[in-house]
Amino acid sequence: MWTEEKLDAFEKYVKAYLTIMKKYATENGWVLFYFDAFAGSGCREVIIEDVNDGEESLFGDEEIKEIAWQTSYKGAAERVLGIDIDGFSFDYYYFVDKNEKSLNALRERLTSRFPNKANCMAFKPGDANDRIMELVNYAKGHPKSAALVLLDPFGMQLNWETIRALKDIKHIDLWILVPSGVIINRLLTRSGKILYPERMEKSFGMSIDKIQGYFYQQVTEQSLFGEIARQQKRDNTISRIAQLYLDLLGKEFAYVIKEPLVLRNSTNCPIFHFVFASHNRTGVKIASEIVGKKAGKK
Repeated sequence: MWTEEKLDAFEKYVKAYLTIMKKYATENGWVLFYFDAFAGSGCREVIIEDVNDGEESLFGDEEIKEIAWQTSYKGAAERVLGIDIDGFSFDYYYFVDKNEKSLNALRERLTSRFPNKANCMAFKPGDANDRIMELVNYAKGHPKSAALVLLDPFGMQLNWETIRALKDIKHIDLWILVPSGVIINRLLTRSGKILYPERMEKSFGMSIDKIQGYFYQQVTEQSLFGEIARQQKRDNTISRIAQLYLDLLGKEFAYVIKEPLVLRNSTNCPIFHFVFASHNRTGVKIASEIVGKKAGKK
């Protein structure tokens, strides 16, 4: 299951991160934040009504049911809270979700399972982009802040301006789940029309004309009425989506993973790419090793 594959990779990274930070954060007086901007409910039994965020028309009923079931269960929060390296862990845990019902369910679940860390947890309802900016603004005024940020929306709720702002956190490690195959590829229709163009512009921080030029090429065909020009979707679109995201990240962050973790559905079709960026060389080295080992097992 792709959800578990993502969580396994992320958990391995968190353990490595805290192992390193146990030394450096202590020596430098850094305050460690774990920030999950799309925290979900932490439970598969809780249904998230707006998991598709208005994109239901892209899916069939059974597909919606399958994907919603998996995306409603984030699971990262529980795993991260359960990690301690000889008693060392994050100073603060921030969980954000637009759906207050899900967030309240997560609060109840986590505070009951980890009562010793309840005072270190904050649960913030609202738009992820706004909450992330609050983190950025705080970190700007507190240079000893170090943040491990997980951004794994199901749809395209994440704005590129938000990601660009995160680069201002001096000590940041960032994981992003890119809905490359499950959402973005479906918005790039074969006819040449891009669905939800405004959302696409916000997600990539690019004009729709540039997006069109990246994913399509103009071809001419002969007809009874002479030559006809049309837009043709380029090959390997899902891989191109992931590469564009990595290229854009590379303009903002010093180090970006070269080969992201590809998450596939039951028919082996790539639906997400799990990417990593940081200002720290060691971070991307560790992330690359974890992803490389998982890819090697397939």
